[in-house]
Amino acid sequence: MRIAMISGGKDSFYAVMRVGHIDIGLMLLYEFPRPSPHLINIGKSIESLLNANIPIVVKSVGKGVEKIETIDMLRKLNATEIVAGDVYIDDHLKYMEDIAREVGATLIEPLWGEDPEDLIYKEIEDGIELLLIGASNSISNWIGVELNIDNINSFIDQCKENGIDPLGEKGEYHTLVVNSPIHIKKTRYRKIDIVEYDNYRILIVV
Repeated sequence: MRIAMISGGKDSFYAVMRVGHIDIGLMLLYEFPRPSPHLINIGKSIESLLNANIPIVVKSVGKGVEKIETIDMLRKLNATEIVAGDVYIDDHLKYMEDIAREVGATLIEPLWGEDPEDLIYKEIEDGIELLLIGASNSISNWIGVELNIDNINSFIDQCKENGIDPLGEKGEYHTLVVNSPIHIKKTRYRKIDIVEYDNYRILIVV
């Protein structure tokens, strides 16, 4: 079974597009160090993945036992291949390598080693439509904005001005994929509110 570690955000989604077929997407829910924007918007995260014909299994994991619980779930799913969307953070890659080793599966990291700025351009150019659903205060004016070919330059420029990785791999911002070439239809949404957790703002959509 080819299992993709997927959140509903751009990089894990693009990794699935790169590899083509997957059997199941595994969505892990974290409430630490703060509630994930994908957890708060879990309904839309799942809806958009289903709109892309990606079967989803959702698993909530506890702080301190998240690795053990992830390994256990992947074993239950009979994972033989694990797809992840890591790009340049060595600790993230090592973490996934350890998990794959424990599960006895092959790790596939199709985005690893790419230039972060080049990668976000590729994601946009390849037809992924992104809604910014969480961001640190310095770029919070982009919350609720769909990133596209017309505004991506301005977004990247503001990220650079504030010392933020344009790809956001360290969690500086989070996105929800609302449309792509593999979606059967665009995921519609309505903006409800913006909440703040420790200088990080999260958009609530329904």
